[in-house]
Amino acid sequence: MSSKVEVAESRFDSLKWVVVVALVVVGVAGNHYFADHSLLYRVLALLLLAGVAGFFALQTAKGQKFAVLLKDAKSEIRKVVWPTRQELTQTTLIVIVFVLVVALILWGLDSLVSWLVSGLIG
Repeated sequence: MSSKVEVAESRFDSLKWVVVVALVVVGVAGNHYFADHSLLYRVLALLLLAGVAGFFALQTAKGQKFAVLLKDAKSEIRKVVWPTRQELTQTTLIVIVFVLVVALILWGLDSLVSWLVSGLIG
């Protein structure tokens, strides 16, 4: 990530974070208070509050840095060379075979040690 983000912190950032925390607290308390109401309405209200809280959080310096981080991550994901289905299948089979071979070796060693210990103890 070669892009450096220089965002000046606003003097209102602390107030914006207080609003975000207050919205989260209102959401949790409201969800508890209206527990006997329809789940659909409570989920819609929580989604609305989360959207408003997210909007306020993105207005802060840290929120803007986070948005740039997400944008950079999305561009990095596009650069990834994903394996083909054949490569994925072959790699998966190799891992399964290797795990089975190691399991058989460990089972054999465990049986041998168990046999030796039972021979010594009697």
